Amino acid sequence: RIEAARCPDVVVAQIDPRKLRKKQTVNISISGCQPAPEGFSPTLKWQQQQVANFSAVRQSLNKHRNHWQSQHLDSNVTMPKSEDEEGWKKFCLGERVYSEIDTLSDAENLGIDYIKVGFPPLLSIVSRMNQATVTSVLEYLISWFGEKKFTPELGRWLYALLACLEKPLLPEAHSLIRQLARRCSEVRVLEENKNEEQISALNLLICLVSRYFDQRDLADEPS
Repeated sequence: RIEAARCPDVVVAQIDPRKLRKKQTVNISISGCQPAPEGFSPTLKWQQQQVANFSAVRQSLNKHRNHWQSQHLDSNVTMPKSEDEEGWKKFCLGERVYSEIDTLSDAENLGIDYIKVGFPPLLSIVSRMNQATVTSVLEYLISWFGEKKFTPELGRWLYALLACLEKPLLPEAHSLIRQLARRCSEVRVLEENKNEEQISALNLLICLVSRYFDQRDLADEPS
């Protein structure tokens, strides 16, 4: 009782705000996805089929992960370190997209230069990525998508990284995929020419977040 009497009635924690910057979430909107414009919304049957396909991909990846980890990478494949944000952006998207170069020269069209066009998310590559790396790369690409246009290279990697996420999701991953769904819905609203291929890709990512990963929290949000 004597020791308790000596304690102050109110205690204020001394928190260094610099330690929280990397985990800052105040810039993430929680308003939910924007409704799809007329004619852009996928059917329920289509969404259910995509979720079934995605689930099968995840099961196959988990089943054969050890096998693909043991496969040798080509000599030209050098995976960046987990903390190398710019390195991963160039690795996944290629220097052409990273540098926002719209066309390829005739010489580049003669063969595939993965340094320029980006490495695809091969099973031998993604199987080597632990959950920390998967989450980091997902964060890098979603950050990129927040300021840049959607590309097929980006879409392939986002799908692959979602397939590599283990459930239950870590809080960081949960926040990231919600951010991804919201960004996809924003881009979908701004799509003027109804590019069916791009709209389908955006709908697919929104669908997977809302119907596979976050059924409880996002089930009532537009897909």
